[in-house]
Amino acid sequence: MAFRVKRPTFDSNGVWGVIYRLFIEAGVKHLAGYGIAMLFLLLVAGTTALSAWIVKDVVDQVFVDRNLGELFFLSIAVVVISALRGLSLYGSTVTLSRIANGIAAETQGRLYNHMLKLGMDFYDRTHSSQLVTRLTFAVNSAGELLNTVLTSFGRDLLTLIGLVAVMVIQSPMMSVIALLVGPIAFGGVSRLVKRMRGVSNEELQGNAMIISVMQETSIGIRILKAFNLESAMQGRMHEAVQDVRHRKNLIASIKARTNPLMETLGGFAVAGVMLWAGYATVLYEQKPGAFMSFMTAILFAYDPAKRLANTRVALERGVVAARMVFSLLDTRPTLSANEDGPDLEIDRGEVVFEKVSFAYRRNVRVLTNFDFRAEAGTVTALVGPSGSGKSTIINLIERFYDVSGGRVLIDGQDIAKVRLASLRDQVALVTQDTIVFRASIRENIRYGRPSATDAEVEEAARNAMAHDFIMALPNGYDTMLDDGETQLSGGQRQRITIARAMLRDARIILLDEATSALDSESEHQVQIAFDRLMSGRTTIVIAHRLSTVLGADRICVLVDGEIVENGRHAELLGAGRHYARLYHLQFERAAANDGTAPEVAAE
Repeated sequence: MAFRVKRPTFDSNGVWGVIYRLFIEAGVKHLAGYGIAMLFLLLVAGTTALSAWIVKDVVDQVFVDRNLGELFFLSIAVVVISALRGLSLYGSTVTLSRIANGIAAETQGRLYNHMLKLGMDFYDRTHSSQLVTRLTFAVNSAGELLNTVLTSFGRDLLTLIGLVAVMVIQSPMMSVIALLVGPIAFGGVSRLVKRMRGVSNEELQGNAMIISVMQETSIGIRILKAFNLESAMQGRMHEAVQDVRHRKNLIASIKARTNPLMETLGGFAVAGVMLWAGYATVLYEQKPGAFMSFMTAILFAYDPAKRLANTRVALERGVVAARMVFSLLDTRPTLSANEDGPDLEIDRGEVVFEKVSFAYRRNVRVLTNFDFRAEAGTVTALVGPSGSGKSTIINLIERFYDVSGGRVLIDGQDIAKVRLASLRDQVALVTQDTIVFRASIRENIRYGRPSATDAEVEEAARNAMAHDFIMALPNGYDTMLDDGETQLSGGQRQRITIARAMLRDARIILLDEATSALDSESEHQVQIAFDRLMSGRTTIVIAHRLSTVLGADRICVLVDGEIVENGRHAELLGAGRHYARLYHLQFERAAANDGTAPEVAAE
């Protein structure tokens, strides 16, 4: 049965608003499990109250009246009650743990799926450590939140109610004396809750900082060591760790402050009851059974009362985590995937920018009324200084961002109006960042087209000049890789990404400075693979080295978001303008470097 999500009408960001939303969006599907858990918790509460009640009969019937028949019956009853309580505690703990784990896993999946729908602008402004923190620490804390509520009110509150009922039945006057401490305890705990709210949020932010430092260390370990930055990074990590340590100590201190409060108030309650019970026993010769049953109920009530006092403090930690999760889930994608739109139909593969305007940040335009055309089946190279808009053109063709004005057309179709997945199915991107995933080489290549057979994967690797070095590895195509892979050279990793693009068999190829980090020998092998990849396809190349685009059908020189000149290599060289200056700069330096291939960027 499908349950429709309905937002609460009360303060949805308050404690109970967050809990309500969590239950509606994640807990409802576990209603059967919660029902079973509630049954166990009711048995725990009932058997605890019964354990206190039976003390009166044990004292009066056995120790005062010396009734031997009752002794055996009451002994068996105590064993049965204790066993039933133990089994109920086990059942409730296991059931609630499985529900919490299920909610955490489902929320992690839901959160990750939502993150994949968010546009590049979201990732531009959000550090990965914040995402990791929400996907791990925050989700797990949120998963425990409903269990905390159910345990507190299903076990502890019901147990307390049952024990208070025993106390009232045994002695109304002693009950009044014992319960006078309640309002005082509530007031003290309320003050601690406000403090816990701020500290819990700071603790999660501190954990994000630790993750951030660790990520930077892992990714930049070579630079870190090359520049002797170990001490600086140790200082940053030490500061982050000590900050989290301080927050955790504060949280432990705040939680522990309920202990002296409850212990002291409990002492006053017990002392008052003892005074009254002693007075009634001496003056009215009452049997001690009721007093002993009452005292047992008080002692049994102490733990659930203390846990209830801690509940609001514990709830604040879980609510802070749940708010972090919901704030991410409530982030709306700025880019429509057009799930119901028409598919992009490519016949030739012509790419046209028509009066396109775009800015990454407000009032900082990268392109203004920009016109550009990449003819079908040709190679168009983009060169120019850094920040001139080259990568922006690639980003807009992939529709990582939407234009603020104008249109991007492929074979006359506005890419903003077609189904986004169909657009990206027709485009293959190879960047200077040779991204490999934690999977085998075979699976890394197959990401280009998940339905491809092993034979097609290997054919793509051959075309990318990757097959030979892959087969030279101990496990061949089954060799496991990850993003920090060190057993492959930069050129080998790049050829794997090219094989991935070849397997995709897209009509439009985008190469974003794909050879910038390669040496001359690796570049030569990769260039052969690129020539095979680009054959017969519309290709747009961002050139890092001009030597890689000498044979391009058209070279466009960009400066400040405008094409200042375009044409073939010989034409632009003869014009003696921007392109000629870049060319002579690179090749003159290359000649001075013993005739090796130019290493200077075209930026």
